Amino acid sequence: MKQILLSITAVLVLTLTLSAKSQRLEVKKVDFDSIGTAVNDPKSKFYYPRLLENFLSNDTVLKHEDYRHLYYGYTFQEDYDPVRMSLSDYPEGIRDLYYKKDFTRAECDTIIKYAELTLRDNIFDLNQMNFYIFALKKKEKNTLASIRQYKLNHLVAAILSSGNGSKEKPWVVISVSHEYNLLNMLGFVATGHKDEGNNIDYIMVEQKDKNSPEGFYFDISRINEVTATKYKEE
Repeated sequence: MKQILLSITAVLVLTLTLSAKSQRLEVKKVDFDSIGTAVNDPKSKFYYPRLLENFLSNDTVLKHEDYRHLYYGYTFQEDYDPVRMSLSDYPEGIRDLYYKKDFTRAECDTIIKYAELTLRDNIFDLNQMNFYIFALKKKEKNTLASIRQYKLNHLVAAILSSGNGSKEKPWVVISVSHEYNLLNMLGFVATGHKDEGNNIDYIMVEQKDKNSPEGFYFDISRINEVTATKYKEE
């Protein structure tokens, strides 16, 4: 897994940096009430079935605000489960592939196969998106890899635009796993976790240098809200 993530991290960070400069992405609060209304309104340009259809197609028609509604609007869909785990019943040996240094075409096909299976079950599994892109590039399917990279970049940009990782402006996520995914993709290594209370997680990281952050804050209020509603009988 480390080998695959390292191969993609540099490209992702560069792309996000260039994207932020060109689009001047605004960091703004996630208004869940507004997003919930928009994604459930058939007359809205952010109506969720249309957003999802475009996202699942091999196209790049969705822009930044679409991705914010796609990502955060997912929490208003029946399929959203805040404690959902991705498929875990892989055949023996499949997970070992992610730690290799060299890959055959057959092994890339296997990575692609299980990435597709997982993403059908959990469309926002950021790890499997990474694996999928990596294997497509290894097989020189560059057009499809570029489309998938575009989608991953914009999902990450949607999260980044929700805050700056500080205690005052934490990043808002819809899955706890996305806390670690985001930091890995930005080149950080998580070293610990602390529950700050008030729906705030704090993830400690290895410092890149003496001036880099010691950790980042995440807002998990929507996760907790939906979890409390879906599992109240338990």
